[in-house]
Amino acid sequence: MERVALYLQDKHPIRDGMRYARLAEEAGFEAVWQAESRLVREATVPMAAYAAVTERIDDLAPGRVRLGLGAWWDPLAAKVGIHRRRTLTCMRETVEATRRLLAMERVTYEGEFVHLDDVEIDIVHGDRSAKHVPIYVGATAMKMMELAGEIGDGVLLNYLVGPAYNVEAMEHLAAGAARAGRTLDEIDRPQLVVCSLDRDRSVALDRARELVAQYLGQQPHIMKASGVDESLLEEIGRVLTWPATPEQIERAMTLVPDDVVQLITASGTADECRAKVQEYVDAGCTCPVLYPLGDDVPVMIDAFATVSV
Repeated sequence: MERVALYLQDKHPIRDGMRYARLAEEAGFEAVWQAESRLVREATVPMAAYAAVTERIDDLAPGRVRLGLGAWWDPLAAKVGIHRRRTLTCMRETVEATRRLLAMERVTYEGEFVHLDDVEIDIVHGDRSAKHVPIYVGATAMKMMELAGEIGDGVLLNYLVGPAYNVEAMEHLAAGAARAGRTLDEIDRPQLVVCSLDRDRSVALDRARELVAQYLGQQPHIMKASGVDESLLEEIGRVLTWPATPEQIERAMTLVPDDVVQLITASGTADECRAKVQEYVDAGCTCPVLYPLGDDVPVMIDAFATVSV
């Protein structure tokens, strides 16, 4: 595959992340994506650290930043006091206002969710020219997918879904793009893909099974989009609460068969992982963003290197 990126969350110390970013760049990876969701480490500090040790891959460096915006999900949002409603309107207003601010305009915006009164980005010293920051919409449901096609520079497709999900997503992205006078080819379509790689495929599958069990049991937007049989989702949902106890997770894992793990993740040997990721690319993903579950991140990077390392 021509394009590949690395995803880091908050599992690794920042210094390790810096090393992984360097290795990914040397291996031909085009980007590092850093999560900023749930109650985890915020993104700007680690991204600045990654940018400081790389020359080409994207993030906090001139001309190398991309901004991803998502609408979050329940029940987690509600548990921290965020009441999600009219998420499409909220996303449209946020993208519109952010674009104008990044263009260094003085912005007055009176929306349902965004309220700005003669506001601009305050740069006391330095370059005040417009900042080109492509905006990617994090979309899972198909109405948000259409909005991403209409207003986004790109869309970040979700993980823990089967490749067949991408086929429907491409249709809705294309419909949204057409509303804006664009084609699907003008929309970048990176996709987060869980990658659990190990020479011992049973170890790789069990490592992914723990994550799969929790997401299928606790996150409705993933459950609906995953492509997993509804009866299995209901069975897992009866076992898990939020937050789940270690005992509940262990019980839920026993319900998730290998074929489900391999349906919605790239898990197994290096050859199996590469083959699965290629399925997502063949179904419309333009750049897989690999989420390494194993501790040996360099091994996964090497397995997906696009240049000799």
